Amino acid sequence: MAEDNLKVLNALDVAKTQWYHFTAIIIAGMGFFTDAYDLFCISLVTKMLGRIYYHVDGAQKPGSLPPNVSAAVNGVAFCGTLTGQLFFGWLGDKMGRKRVYGMTLMVMVLCSIASGLSFSRDPKAVMATLCFFRFWLGFGIGGDYPLSATIMSEYANKKTRGAFIAAVFAMQGFGILAGGMFAMIISAAFDARFKAPAYEVDPIGSTVPQADYVWRIILMVGALPALLTYYWRMKMPETARYTALVAKNAKQAASDMSKVLQVDLEAEQQKVEEIAAKPANAFGLFTKEFLRRHGLHLLGTTSTWFLLDIAFYSQNLFQKDIFTAIGWIPPAKTMTALGEVFKIARAQTLIALCSTVPGYWFTVALIDRMGRFAIQLLGFSMMTVFMFALAVPYEHWTHKDNRIGFVAMYSLTFFFANFGPNATTFVVPAEIFPARLRSTCHGISAASGKLGAMVGAFGFLYLAQNQDKSKADAGYPAGIGVRNSLLVLGVVNFLGTLCTFLVPESKGKSLEEMSGENENSNEAQV
Repeated sequence: MAEDNLKVLNALDVAKTQWYHFTAIIIAGMGFFTDAYDLFCISLVTKMLGRIYYHVDGAQKPGSLPPNVSAAVNGVAFCGTLTGQLFFGWLGDKMGRKRVYGMTLMVMVLCSIASGLSFSRDPKAVMATLCFFRFWLGFGIGGDYPLSATIMSEYANKKTRGAFIAAVFAMQGFGILAGGMFAMIISAAFDARFKAPAYEVDPIGSTVPQADYVWRIILMVGALPALLTYYWRMKMPETARYTALVAKNAKQAASDMSKVLQVDLEAEQQKVEEIAAKPANAFGLFTKEFLRRHGLHLLGTTSTWFLLDIAFYSQNLFQKDIFTAIGWIPPAKTMTALGEVFKIARAQTLIALCSTVPGYWFTVALIDRMGRFAIQLLGFSMMTVFMFALAVPYEHWTHKDNRIGFVAMYSLTFFFANFGPNATTFVVPAEIFPARLRSTCHGISAASGKLGAMVGAFGFLYLAQNQDKSKADAGYPAGIGVRNSLLVLGVVNFLGTLCTFLVPESKGKSLEEMSGENENSNEAQV
């Protein structure tokens, strides 16, 4: 099919790995670094927010966020992300990838800063403004998903495209790591400067007034990496595939890519018009033809991302509760507010360092050798195995002597999420749909994932509660317990394994070959 393709697109497909590839990875990747930092840092400070704003005099345990507030604070950014993925995904196909790319970054920067500037000292006002700005922060983050993936896929060559898209996504691991490390540094620095007794010694004195600055600083620092890459995002040229196949401007596409690839490329305006006139490039998203060609593909990308994110985000959001349950984090009453942040951040950092970050980079190294399908199938299968291995003998893991084993198993679950579906569900939707619908379809797939994240974030706050209501967190009804929650997640991962069979393999193929954009009227894309 290469002979039917535009020379400018062939040049991109066969280009050797060059400096511009790494520049694109860094520019797009810093957005994902910020995304991960902003989305996951909230789980580090929710316990502190409870202590500061919901303290109850005479209570045996430190204050905690009421269930509805906790669900809102943890989940509102996901609502924004889902909306942003759909809106900016659609806009990226209508206005162009580059024009929309800068908008998403500025929304992220402004709302990261505003998240820490909540008004007044009244708990309701603080939580309301925090939730408001985190919704719009999520809205900006949402736009980064389809745009970063689409830009990277359209810039990359055939041979290493999977690794390049996965490398952009892998920056999430460093974002989670940076969030944990920065929270440790800031909480340790404040703890050293403002000494406080444990809650059981002095309930009010255990939360120093200066602790109110700590959570704000942690949230606001997320703006910095995004701000640093704004100039470079604005300098990136529009992708040749959008310019040629969607905007139908062959001259501009050839000019832009001549500068990027540093070779002379001729404009093929007549060929662009011939490709545009083919029936394969005439159908829209809501048509029978799209359903026939790509319906199962879209079902595959949306269902696998949905199921993956239920498991992935519920694990991240209630991992501090798991660590408490197995004794890795001491009882809250034995710690100060700042000490608790430090210990939760330390646990998250260790998980990121030992499993999350290595998992991402295993995918980067192997995705163009093993293929997307094999890695996703392996990841979902191993997550299923490890979830059941944690859940079935759960009593065994709660004994003090077996805690390290539990954390090792839990880390392996994370490793295979990242060396598996967490990376591949991001890569594949950017490769298998036509250029004029690529950003939209990636946005739909990603939004389906965030719907799963909301199920995980909201649902597991309640599900993971102790079955004995007297042992559940204040304000929560009795749940099904951590063990049964892990069993549910095992079933979810198994369903993800089955849905993987709906997703086609795109290793080593051009984007036009996968989407069928160059095929003649008598050819059919299944």
